[in-house]
This record gives sequence, C-alpha cells and structure tokens, in this order.
Amino acid sequence: MNRALRRVSLICLVLFVALLVNVNFVQGFDASSLANEPGNGRTFSATLQFQRGSIVTSDQKVVAFSKMNKNFGEYQRHYPFGKMYAPVTGYNTLYSQTGIEAAQNKQLAGTDPALEVHNLIDLISGKPKKGATVQLTINSAAQQAAYTALKAAGRESGVVAINPQTGAILALASYPSFDPNQLATLDGKKLIRNDKRLLADPAHPLINNAISTTFPPGSTFKIVTSSTAFATGKAADQNTQVPAPTKLTLPGTTTQLINDNGSACGNGRVQLIYAFTVSCNTAFGDLGLHLSGSALRTQANKYGFNDPNLTLAPGVQVAQSNFPLYTDPAQRAGGAIGQQSDTVTPLQEAMLSAAVANNGVLMKPYLVQKVTAPDLSTVQTATQSPLGTAVTPTQASHLQAMMTNVVQSPLGTAHLTAGTQVTGGIQIAGKTGTAQNGINNSGLDDAVFTGYAPTANPTIAVGVVVKGGGFGADAAAPIAVKIIEAYLASQGKG
Repeated sequence: MNRALRRVSLICLVLFVALLVNVNFVQGFDASSLANEPGNGRTFSATLQFQRGSIVTSDQKVVAFSKMNKNFGEYQRHYPFGKMYAPVTGYNTLYSQTGIEAAQNKQLAGTDPALEVHNLIDLISGKPKKGATVQLTINSAAQQAAYTALKAAGRESGVVAINPQTGAILALASYPSFDPNQLATLDGKKLIRNDKRLLADPAHPLINNAISTTFPPGSTFKIVTSSTAFATGKAADQNTQVPAPTKLTLPGTTTQLINDNGSACGNGRVQLIYAFTVSCNTAFGDLGLHLSGSALRTQANKYGFNDPNLTLAPGVQVAQSNFPLYTDPAQRAGGAIGQQSDTVTPLQEAMLSAAVANNGVLMKPYLVQKVTAPDLSTVQTATQSPLGTAVTPTQASHLQAMMTNVVQSPLGTAHLTAGTQVTGGIQIAGKTGTAQNGINNSGLDDAVFTGYAPTANPTIAVGVVVKGGGFGADAAAPIAVKIIEAYLASQGKG
C-alpha cells in the first residue's frame, strides 16, 4: 500500500471512530435532551397522540383542554375563553409553548418523572395516556371582571390581583389580548399565517401588559417614599408635619414642581396623611430632597423593585420594575413622586398594596395552586413563602391609615370613584397615580391605582395601569373596584 492510500485509510478510520463515538454519545447520554427539544417534530407529534392535561381555575373553570381532531387524527388544544385567559395560559402550538403551557409543559404532557408511575399503571390497565391537570390560583369571577373592565376602557392596560396573605394571583389580565385558539391549530400553514398577523399587529396583542410591560407609577410611588420616611426617622408616623409649598424649585434648576392644577397644599405645612390623601407633589418632592437616593432605592427593593429574577411559575418571567439610584437631588425629588426613570408593572403595583395590607410582609406571588394526576392524586402543591419584609407592622399601620384616607375621606383623590358610596359598603384602601409618560398632549397621562380590601381583613390587593387613561382616580380606580366587588362576591363577602 503506497503512502497516499495509507493516509486516506487512516483519515477514514479516524472519521469512522469519531462517528461511532458520537452515535453512542447521542444514544446513551443525549437522547433525553434531544427528545425534549422544541424543534423535535417526531417527539411533539407523539404527544399529540394522547390527551394533554387541562388547565383549570381555582374554582374549577376549565380554561384550556385537548380534544381529538378527527381530521388530523391528533389531539388539538382548545381555549374556551380565548383572550380573557391568554396572558395566563399562554398557548401550545405545533412548535412552542408560552405562559403556563410552557411552565407546566412536562406535567400537562404527562412526561414529568413524577407521573411515570401513573403512566405505567395506565399502560398495564390499558387506559390511554393522559397529562396532569394544572390548577391555577386564578379566581374566575375576578378574572372576568378584570378583562371585561380593561376591554371597556379600550386602552393598552394591565391588571393583577393578589391575595396579600398568601401571594396567590387572583386575576391577571392584559389588553389588548389575543385568541390562543388561532395558534393552537394543527394546520402548520394556518398557524404561520396567524402568527405573522399577530406579530405584525401594531397593538402588540401578544405582549402581556400585566407582567411584561412597565409604566411610570406616578403618585402610587408615594407609598414607597412614605415608607422610606418612616424607616429613616424623617417621619414618626402619619401625623408628622411636613413642608408642602405651593411650588417647589428643584435644586440646581429653574424647574418648579407643582401640585395638580398648581393648587396649594394646605397652608404650606401639613400632616403627612393629608399630603398623601390629596396627593401633594411638593410635599413628597421635598421629602425626596431630604432622603438619600440609597435609602429610597433600598426601600423600593423591599417592595420588589429592581428584581430581575421574579417569576410567577418556572419560566413565567416578570419584567423588572425599576427605581434607579438617584444622586442628583432634582432627579431624586422627581423619583420620589413616581416620575423620572421610575417604572412598574401592574404586578408591582399590586405588590405595593399587598405588602401594606399584610402588615408589611410581602408574599411571593405565584400562579399554580396544584397539579393533579389523571387518577386524581396530587403531584405538586404550591408552597407559600415570604419574599421579604417591606415595612414593620407599626409602619404598615401608618400606611394603612393613609391609604384608607385616600379612598374614604371626602378629601381623598379616590373618594368619588372607590369610596363606600360606590362599592355598596365595601371599604377599600388605596393610592391613585396620574403619571406623565413623555407624551405632552392633554389627557394622555397614564392612569394608575393600587389598593386592597376589605380594610378590616384584606383578602385582595389590586394593581391597575391604563396607558393614556388620564387621572388614576377616574380611569384606573373604577377597574380595581369592579375586580374587588366580583372577587368578594364570589367568596360570599360582597
């Protein structure tokens, strides 16, 4: 054999050995991960041969289920409430999943190791394989009220309701929304066509405004500023006197901070609870000047701001709400009233009220209550856990008095739209916000509201943001009222 032929033979041998090693590695070590790849059409096709588990609300309303499509000979996903639950369920398509469909995919598909025993029993008994049922924390009455109210407002908006005692998400709605049934089709060409149309929609219906979009918080951030004042000793309680000039000239600038319509705030020196009730910008801007940027940021972090790792379920990521470290006094004054670069999700708004309502303890928000195997045995149950302590119980009591005054006092900014005279006696505590969003046209401020109820024993906290809605009291507070009324009625407390 000549030298050239020997070299070619050696190269072929090396390539053959490399191929043999790779095949054995794929078969022995990489098979499982490759089988679970989203692009593995054969594996996904196999999952369509059996019934995927249902997704149900806390009160057992089915919001996603699978049914045999005889035309394709495969199970197809159905979403009976379409747009209403889309931000929660997400979708399950031929190529991918989002929302709870993605977070609980292994349980719904029946491939989770915890379901192997159940699958084996079904195989032995001859029963068809079926995925597990995922029960959400969502209350159907609250969810319907939330989506209906957002749709009626007709603007880009989001809302989240939380049980402040547990962290369970009671409602999570976004507008505009999309119909996941359009993406659950088994017709690949139709799926691609529908997907392109939704992606090209200028209203961006695929974006979850409840947890994926951030907005300026406006005056609702005064909850954090007040908390910082209590924590640092700048205010002893809600009755502490604070400066409240009609105009506040920001240091190093000619800019003057004013109150709504340029109105005066009392006689220029008022109790903190009064400034909070009528939402004096100058009083809280002045507080911002006397509080350090690090103190404000530390307090904001305790409420959940600046957290890049917040999730509602595995893979259900929440956009980070932001409060920067303001070193410039003028910017800090603006930040203290919820402007400058402050941003929040509607979820963060709900978390503000939830922490106050729960005597200062902020519970970790979660979306899945439990997972049930086809034989009705429980596979997984949610564990409630605190995310942290935002304020002490004493400081929380000061904030509770202030937030109650915003709604129940005749002077309060939310009295006319959320007081007991419009809620049938339900006592709500809250804070309004009318946030400048960079658009100078009149009436295009973002409307914000955060609140909880009943004040005596809070079981629901709500955060609402309506982009371009105008005054928080007029556009956002009534939405929160509808959700609170619906939820309490469903619990026999309305």
